[in-house]
Amino acid sequence: MFVLAHISDLHLPSRPELFELAGKRGLGFINWQRKRKNIHRVDALDAVTRDLQACPVDHIAVTGDLVNLSLPAEYARARAWLATLGRPPDVTVIPGNHDIYVAQARRWPFEFWDDYLRDDTEETRAPFPFVRRRGGVALIALCSALPTAPLLATGQLGAEQLSLFAAALDQTRGSFRVVLIHHPPVSTVSHWLRRLTDAAEFRAVLAEKGAELVLHGHDHRCSIVWLDGPRGEAIPAVGAPSASARAPHGGEDAGGYNLFHIDGEEHSWHCEMIARQRGADGAVQEVARQPLR
Repeated sequence: MFVLAHISDLHLPSRPELFELAGKRGLGFINWQRKRKNIHRVDALDAVTRDLQACPVDHIAVTGDLVNLSLPAEYARARAWLATLGRPPDVTVIPGNHDIYVAQARRWPFEFWDDYLRDDTEETRAPFPFVRRRGGVALIALCSALPTAPLLATGQLGAEQLSLFAAALDQTRGSFRVVLIHHPPVSTVSHWLRRLTDAAEFRAVLAEKGAELVLHGHDHRCSIVWLDGPRGEAIPAVGAPSASARAPHGGEDAGGYNLFHIDGEEHSWHCEMIARQRGADGAVQEVARQPLR
């Protein structure tokens, strides 16, 4: 059995300098001070991280928004956090919209987390999508993050990445294919200003090529949406809560992560999801268990 952990949306902050708060970052900082700093707490993230560290897992997927305002100090802090989870071959990272919050931050996730964003054959960071094979599991990592205007948190894959994604699904056929993306292919809570703009095109690729599991963040909720696959098969798209959320709030879940127990072989895969979240007492515990296939 292969055990995969999925954690997302840390929103690690740092204290910004005044000159760093021009434009979108300034609005983001105001939102942080007014609201989000009381929701995303380091002590909550520490509790969730300790619980994950105590679980025997084979690999960990981190689906974006490790940082909050794309400040250099935040990337360094996130890099230190990644090192507590495991070695780069054992942890796969993709960026979220907060990781590429502004245009000048485009390169920073790759400079700070480069070795967590590589496929199995490249000595340097691979373009998206990249593939990591771990036993019978193939992780296909996509990037939906791009800098947007103030008040927008949309994502986009683009025609070229979608074409390469289709090819990657073909090349990994027979493996248990896990697709990693930050923005959900179908959102249960997100506003139009936070959507994946080419979600329909993404779902069309899945409907043609198939996959066994899609993992995403962004909505800060533990959720399952079933997508159309080929030959009438259903593909589970599973969201994770924000790992740093102190408690449930405004339709978002308390901090936590998901585990996936994967077993079997081609045409007879089995997968069970276990959701672990912070309770009212601050302890992280199992809150749900569900077979996905």
